[in-house]
Amino acid sequence: MNPYSLTDFQALRARFSEPDAIFAMGGDSGRVGYSTEGDVLVSQTADGVDLNSIWNETAGAMSKWNQQRSALASLVSYPTVNMADAIPQTIGGDHFEVASEYGEPHGLRAEPDALILGYTFEDYDLASRMTWKFLRSASAEQVYSVINRAMESDNRLVTGQILRRLFDPAEGLNEVGHRVFGLYNGTDGMVPPAYAGQKFTSSTSHYLVSGNSALDPGDLVDAIEQVCSKGFGVDPSSRLIVLCHPNEAETISTFRAGLETNGVESKYDFIPSATAPAYLTAENVVGKVAPGEFGGLEVLGSYGPAWIIPSYYLPAGYVAVVATGGPNSNLNPIAFRQHANSAYRGLRIIPGRDQRYPLQDSFFQRSFGAGIRYRGAACVVQIKASGAYVAPAWDWR
Repeated sequence: MNPYSLTDFQALRARFSEPDAIFAMGGDSGRVGYSTEGDVLVSQTADGVDLNSIWNETAGAMSKWNQQRSALASLVSYPTVNMADAIPQTIGGDHFEVASEYGEPHGLRAEPDALILGYTFEDYDLASRMTWKFLRSASAEQVYSVINRAMESDNRLVTGQILRRLFDPAEGLNEVGHRVFGLYNGTDGMVPPAYAGQKFTSSTSHYLVSGNSALDPGDLVDAIEQVCSKGFGVDPSSRLIVLCHPNEAETISTFRAGLETNGVESKYDFIPSATAPAYLTAENVVGKVAPGEFGGLEVLGSYGPAWIIPSYYLPAGYVAVVATGGPNSNLNPIAFRQHANSAYRGLRIIPGRDQRYPLQDSFFQRSFGAGIRYRGAACVVQIKASGAYVAPAWDWR
C-alpha cells in the first residue's frame, strides 16, 4: 500500500517548482546532486600536500618535458607537422658557370631527385587510475611516482618509435596514403641519386650484414662509406656518429690502425674522447680529440671521421652510422611528426571525468609519428655471419 496521499505528492511537486527551494534542498540535505565546497571528498594527500598544487606542478612539468625530447631521439630527428615532404635526397649539386656578356645564366630548377616521403601518425594514451580513496591515503611522493612513470614511458615510446624507423627497412603507408620509407634497402627498385660523379644501382642498400659473428673494423668503414658516398656527413654542417650498444662500443675501442680484429685489418685508430678515463700510451695523438659530450649524449671516442655514442637504449648486435646536423636539425635523417594544432603536441595530461578532482582517473596522451627524410643519411649493420638483414625485435612499448 502506498503510504503517501495525493495531497503529499501535490505538495512535493509544488515545492520542486520553486527554483530557490531546489537549491536550498540540495544545500540542506545533499539528496539532490549539487556539490558545494563542503562536499569535497579529498583535497590533499595523506602528508598534507594540496592536490591542486600537484596538478599545477604536473602541468608545468609537462611543458618543460616537451621542450626537451630525449637526446638520442632529437639527435637523429627533425620535428615537423607535415604529413609528407618532397625532399631532395642529396645535399648540394648546383654549379655556377662562366658568365658571358650577352647570355642568360643557367637557372636553378626544382630538384629532380626530390622524393615524396610520408610520415606516420598515431594517438597514444596511458591512464593513471588514481581514485579519490588512493589520493586521500597516498603521500605526495606516491602520486609523483605515478606521474614520473608516465613520463618515462613517454620517453621510451617516442625514442623507441624513432629508432625503430631507423633500424627497420619495412615500407608502410600513412593515413592519407603517402609511402613511409626506411633507408635505401635495395628491394623497392629505388635508385639513390648520383653524387660527385658516383652512380648507384637499385640494389644499393643501407642495411648491411657483417658476414662475421663479431664486429670488425671493416663493418664500420663500409657503413661510413655508404653514408658519405651519398653526400652526407662530408661537410662542416653535419657530423658522423656511430650509435651502438655498449657491447659493440667496447669492441670498437680495441680497433687499432694496421692491426687485425676478427681477421680484418683496421683502417683507423680508436681515439678516446676528451673525458675518457686516464690511460697510458707510448703514442701521440695527432689531430682534434672528440669531445666528451655531443647533443647531451656521452661520446666514448672517435673512429676515423665518426664519433662513437654508446647507449643501452640501442639494440645489441647492431651499429648505425648516422649523419646528424645536431639536435632537431633539418639535416637529420628522420622526421618526428606532430599534430598541426599546437594544442595537441607533446605529452599532455588530461583531467579525469570529474573536473573537480582532475588527478582522479586522469590520463596521459601523446600524438606523433615518424618517417625517414633522407634515405641515404644513415646506414645500419647487423652483426651476424650470414643471411639477409633482419630488423631488431626489441620492445620499446
